[in-house]
Amino acid sequence: MNTSFRHEIAIRYAEVDMQQVVFNSHYLAYVDDAMSHWMRSVGYDYGADGFDFMVRHADVDWRGSATYGDVVQIDCSVDRWGTTSFDVRFDIKVREQTVVVVVLTYVGVRAGTTETMTVPSGFRTALAPANA
Repeated sequence: MNTSFRHEIAIRYAEVDMQQVVFNSHYLAYVDDAMSHWMRSVGYDYGADGFDFMVRHADVDWRGSATYGDVVQIDCSVDRWGTTSFDVRFDIKVREQTVVVVVLTYVGVRAGTTETMTVPSGFRTALAPANA
């Protein structure tokens, strides 16, 4: 994976279930937080240029677990570009060991609507890995 952005989150006590691991639904909140930080880091202002995007599909593959006190590192990269959609892969790690992989398919929409639109080239460029 060619990481474009890394975000870290410290696991809080309230996010752990009775098995002492992060409750599964929190991982989608973590990747949403990572995506928001990534967009902020590249200066993306949601909808300002008439373009926005929304989640169309989520694929979650659990390979391990995180628990209270762990710090998860979330490595983010675009796996696929389509005309109106793109896939972002989030590798969630604890001490560099992958515990969850999430792939979200986003669809580009006209800001303030659900009307599909082409992903702008400037947006694609902004999310490209620094070493690409």
